[in-house]
Amino acid sequence: MIPLSLGEVAEIVSGRLHEVPEPDRQVTGPVVIDSREVRPGGLFAAFAGERVDGHDFARGAVDAGAVAVLATRPVGVPAVLVDDVTAALGALAGAVVERLGTTVVALTGSAGKTSTKDLMAQLLQRVGPTVWTPGSLNNEIGLPVTALSAGPGTRHLVLEMGARGKGHIRYLTGLTPPRIGVVLNVGSAHIGEFGGRAQIAEAKGELVEALPPAAEGGVAVLNADDPLVRAMSTRTRARTVLFGEAEDADVRAEDVRLNDRGQPAFTLHTPTGCSGVTLRLYGEHHVSNALAAAAVAHESGMPVDGIATALSEADSLSRWRMEVTERSDGVTVVNDAYNANPESMRAALRALVSMGRGRRTWAVLGEMAELGEESLAEHDAVGRLAVRLNVSKLVTVGGREAGWLDMGAKNEGSWGEESVHVSDADAAVELLRRELRRGDVVLVKASRSVGLERVAQELLAPAAAGEGEVAGR
Repeated sequence: MIPLSLGEVAEIVSGRLHEVPEPDRQVTGPVVIDSREVRPGGLFAAFAGERVDGHDFARGAVDAGAVAVLATRPVGVPAVLVDDVTAALGALAGAVVERLGTTVVALTGSAGKTSTKDLMAQLLQRVGPTVWTPGSLNNEIGLPVTALSAGPGTRHLVLEMGARGKGHIRYLTGLTPPRIGVVLNVGSAHIGEFGGRAQIAEAKGELVEALPPAAEGGVAVLNADDPLVRAMSTRTRARTVLFGEAEDADVRAEDVRLNDRGQPAFTLHTPTGCSGVTLRLYGEHHVSNALAAAAVAHESGMPVDGIATALSEADSLSRWRMEVTERSDGVTVVNDAYNANPESMRAALRALVSMGRGRRTWAVLGEMAELGEESLAEHDAVGRLAVRLNVSKLVTVGGREAGWLDMGAKNEGSWGEESVHVSDADAAVELLRRELRRGDVVLVKASRSVGLERVAQELLAPAAAGEGEVAGR
């Protein structure tokens, strides 16, 4: 963050100083929302949550080096008092980004946002200092915190933007107006909250509506292979750049294939040339993510050979997203348990099959949340797909929705014992420890709320089969 006096902070957020003996004292460290992450010179934003009230940790934050606390009430230490901490945090982020003049790159989509953001950040770092969203902190709190970590030398600020309804992305783009906006896809994630794909497309398209005109450098990077995304070109004043496998895509992939480990390779075509790419990531779905990142890098002046090299050397920077670990006994565990929707579930199953050629494959699946009226049909369809892809064993974990996965598999074909429905993660771990054999490949995937990552963690614990050896991420 750029240095600001507490007086300046109060003016920006329309707050008032309380118990601040030195209004000119500067905030020079990061702005954090967890008192345990306070660094000397930083600012602690106190939020009142359902279980924990950050105001109760104000004293500890200042003792740890915070210059002051952003709060809604007096806390017995130097504070900037505001009516709404979320709004104040957003106002502060907007003011800092405006002063920096850094290029803001924003991206959204129903699936693949975090993986694409991680790829994009690794490419842009080769152009100049880059700050990006950690993990999936893509809401009205996480986005400002990320933006406030940018400093005077930051050339690119890559911000993932999530939405659970219309107006959410419009709000986020109002805080930190992007010059480059990327829309990956319109799928089924949160469809129960939005009410349908058309409504999701309407909300995601708020990003391209916020971009400046082409004459002012605005660029909309859109998925040419998704009709709902492609159609967003009519909703923006920015110049449109298409990515995908379509023949008219400006940045496209040709000759897409998977190696024996399930990692995609392709020829990258850009307006300035072409070059070969082999990703370290797993699954063909990452080709689209890589193309989106490549399009942004190309717009930032990166040559095609440099883009291809950077993509081929890029790793996943966020946990529990196709994390591939090989145990000492030859069992491979794929932890993709951070989140799940129908599109990402299908992609993960296809990646599992590619990785498991000639080996037994296990899909340990749980609920895909927030699908509304489509939940039964979508869970049934994923269960059926597991059969069609010839996954060796399906273990569905949890309640009603997991039962629908199991039902779909059993209704699709002659599967009997190949599909098993268990009540919880402990039962899944017990089953797997009993039946796994050397060389098996296990995929673990569900919505974050299910907590299915514990299955992968238990399988990789030393007691399971000795210390695991990381095979890739």
